[in-house]
Amino acid sequence: MRIALLQMNAGIDPDANAATLVDAIAEAKAGGAAMLFTPEMSGLLDQKRKRAAAHLATEGEDRVLAAVCEAAAEQGIWVHLGSLALRADDDPANDSGRLVNRGFVIDDTGEIRARYDKIHLFDVDLDTGESWRESSTYDAGERAVIAYTPLGALGLSVCYDLRFADLYRALSDGGATMLAIPAAFTVPTGKAHWHVLMRARAIESAAFVIAAAQYGHHEDGRDTFGHSLVVDPWGEILLDMGEGTGVGFAEIDPDRLDEVRKRIPVLRHRRAFVAPEPAA
Repeated sequence: MRIALLQMNAGIDPDANAATLVDAIAEAKAGGAAMLFTPEMSGLLDQKRKRAAAHLATEGEDRVLAAVCEAAAEQGIWVHLGSLALRADDDPANDSGRLVNRGFVIDDTGEIRARYDKIHLFDVDLDTGESWRESSTYDAGERAVIAYTPLGALGLSVCYDLRFADLYRALSDGGATMLAIPAAFTVPTGKAHWHVLMRARAIESAAFVIAAAQYGHHEDGRDTFGHSLVVDPWGEILLDMGEGTGVGFAEIDPDRLDEVRKRIPVLRHRRAFVAPEPAA
């Protein structure tokens, strides 16, 4: 089963980003992929809140989501739209300003099959001087989600979720055979942790990891790491897109999943246990 990943450099214009996504959907289909995976914040990447506010909409009004659904139906291909920044309240008259970071699984008729709101929000001060406070703008999700696709059961997550192994344990316990981890990783944290954490999530879950990423210097001034990855359940890297933008392809072999899970049956060996008491 062939999949495609889009590594993109999303900017501050949702219409331009939508055009990139539509072109990638056509390229993925032409390349024989059954499903395309896109990065976190595929529709808008803009850290200037006042400028971004003019482009933010609810799910039902978002132009990028509508364009992707239409293109998926036109091309007859499934799409995991890594995530979009959306108004949290479905009431357009509500002006609270709160947002959600929401990913979508869209089928080959353009219908939305699953939604996932990013659970873990990135609040941190980096040595580079960068400061991120997602919780000041975004509402955290509360529910782990598995989408059922022609490729198998796909566990959904977004970017910073990568660092929380208990989420992926819940997804693999729930039957996920693939884990989607779309991202807009910073360069310093990407260099330090991207590859090792992606491989760890694949190994401990005995599942394929599919991580479409943003790359490069963006219009809003940030820099992202790239290196979109596909990792097999043994931790072997099947695709590393490195630097640059474009569409890459990888093969997902279900026999490999069965082989690894028989070789080291970690899922069957998981046990409940009593946690230690917190230190006084």
